[in-house]
Amino acid sequence: MKAFLTLLIAAACVCACPAPTLFAQEKPAVAPGETDARVPELEAFHKTIYKLWHTAWPTQDIAMLTGLLPDIKAGAAAVAGAKLPGILQDKKDPWAKGVQGLQATVEAYEAAVVAKDSAAILDQAEELHSRYETLVRTIRPPMKEIDAFHAELYMLYHHYGPAFDLPKITTTVTAMKEKMTALNAAALPSRHASRQEAFTAARGTLSTAVDKLQEAVATGKKEPITAAIESVHTAYVALEKVFE
Repeated sequence: MKAFLTLLIAAACVCACPAPTLFAQEKPAVAPGETDARVPELEAFHKTIYKLWHTAWPTQDIAMLTGLLPDIKAGAAAVAGAKLPGILQDKKDPWAKGVQGLQATVEAYEAAVVAKDSAAILDQAEELHSRYETLVRTIRPPMKEIDAFHAELYMLYHHYGPAFDLPKITTTVTAMKEKMTALNAAALPSRHASRQEAFTAARGTLSTAVDKLQEAVATGKKEPITAAIESVHTAYVALEKVFE
């Protein structure tokens, strides 16, 4: 009887303890905002940049430009410390370069303020606005349809594909096909008119790659699906380069 009770207690302990391999196989949850192509610190800095560029600079209000220095330094510091969301990691190098340029301009702006050099203050205010706009352009998608497509591709390429989560791959590819249909129907913004021919060609290549991916997913086989995902990603990168 005593031996039976000992075995019973041991079995209960084993059942109560989850197998460590199960937890080792779990993938971490997608971080909040990972697919949101925004940098809140940059958006918050716009309030100061707006005052500088649309109020103080046009009227050459040196007193106001001087008074904005603390907000400029604080805003630039926040931008420099900002972390790009996962979906913008491919912009990491140009973003870092843009941040360095912004910080250098803020230092020059402060030096001009300390020297009370009105001409230099105006020059650096103009340069600061330019640096800010460069950062905005770095992370801003050229078209909302491209941004919507990229959000689906990001999850597929960085999460569902590597894990070969077939149900999520299937769902995402269906959504991606819808986003591709919208992108195919979208008109290129006039500011990018000079890129029309290259854009049309790159978009066509991407659309074909998406169609082939959908066909591969229907097979349920890992090798063709993985290869097709890679082809879509390559075609998407080529489309993005059209706007560089």
